[in-house]
Amino acid sequence: MSHSTSRVVLITGGSRGLGRNAALALAADGADILLTYRRRADAADAVVAQIQALGRRAAALPLDMADSAGFAGFAEAVQAQLQAWGAAGLQGLFNNAGEGLYAGFADTTPAQFDELVAVHLKGPYFLTQALLPLIADGGRILNVSSGLARFSLPGSSAYAMMKGGIEVFSRYLARELGARGISANTLAPGAIETDFGGGHVRDNADINAMVAGNTALGRAGQPDDIGPVVAALLSPRTGWINAQRVEASGGMFV
Repeated sequence: MSHSTSRVVLITGGSRGLGRNAALALAADGADILLTYRRRADAADAVVAQIQALGRRAAALPLDMADSAGFAGFAEAVQAQLQAWGAAGLQGLFNNAGEGLYAGFADTTPAQFDELVAVHLKGPYFLTQALLPLIADGGRILNVSSGLARFSLPGSSAYAMMKGGIEVFSRYLARELGARGISANTLAPGAIETDFGGGHVRDNADINAMVAGNTALGRAGQPDDIGPVVAALLSPRTGWINAQRVEASGGMFV
């Protein structure tokens, strides 16, 4: 696929973890990538270089998901990059950026709760709104939830509530944007070995063993298990999948 006919996908939180893996999988599937980072410009630049090595175009833009007042300016930066590439718009948006919280219900503070709302609910809601004029008709939106919105593990009540809200958000996006041919879905990864939440699943042997013992495929997930799923759900070949929650957990708690 030539650059002039390629699709452009924006990935929030694309400098590490699942976002990085998704960016590389989408690039391998023929997409040009705009990715965001909050602090690690060096990590984002490294992903850009990897995408370019695959023969696709890529650029990294700073974005703080908790700062919704900055979204209008971010949308202008995205538009400028699209114009520099001669691209008509975004064909895909992957609302991936986020942070974990592991705290019991009795110990969760209002400040922690408010931060999760800002990053996981208000952020994706108003960022998608700000980017909506740049999303091409027939485009795809994919939001990230969690297996924790289906099953319950102590210490994740606030985080899981946010992800439950995201699943509702995806269905409403699908309903309200359907007239433009835009589909919206939710991806719910299971427990994945990344640095998310301080490497909670990757580095804690007891938690990792618990996950493996409760997963049909007998192990915790890897980033490589998720990136190809993102690429599939954002592919123009799967556009009839709409308003769905797709869990990629290896069969956790089935």
